[in-house]
Amino acid sequence: MSDRPSVLFVCVHNAGRSQMAAAWLNTLAGGEIEVRSAGSAPADQVNPSAVQAMAEVGIDIAAEQPKVLTTEAVKESDVVITMGCGDACPIFPGKRYEDWELEDPAGKSVEGVRPVRDEIKTRVEELIASLLPAKA
Repeated sequence: MSDRPSVLFVCVHNAGRSQMAAAWLNTLAGGEIEVRSAGSAPADQVNPSAVQAMAEVGIDIAAEQPKVLTTEAVKESDVVITMGCGDACPIFPGKRYEDWELEDPAGKSVEGVRPVRDEIKTRVEELIASLLPAKA
């Protein structure tokens, strides 16, 4: 890992879980971790319920756009966290891979997205502690 570790969050549509995780990591790590997110089959837009749920905690993801997963994004990341995308993510030696089993917020109301948002925050806090032990 470089002085500034990099994390890639991957889910199928890059419209909910991975967008919320990236936003939490950007916010909570204060720029000390490079953050990327992508999807194996990106949606047209970020899930409006995810946008609303994140706005409730003061994080604006309304301008984000789902991005396609590329081999380059995986190669350039120190940590790759998948969220329900199965085997779509390429594997490279020397990378740290984690699979976070999280409920898919697609089609859920903001009430249904809140628990997913909160679980992602907890996992991101644990990730930060492992990548930046001095900050923990």
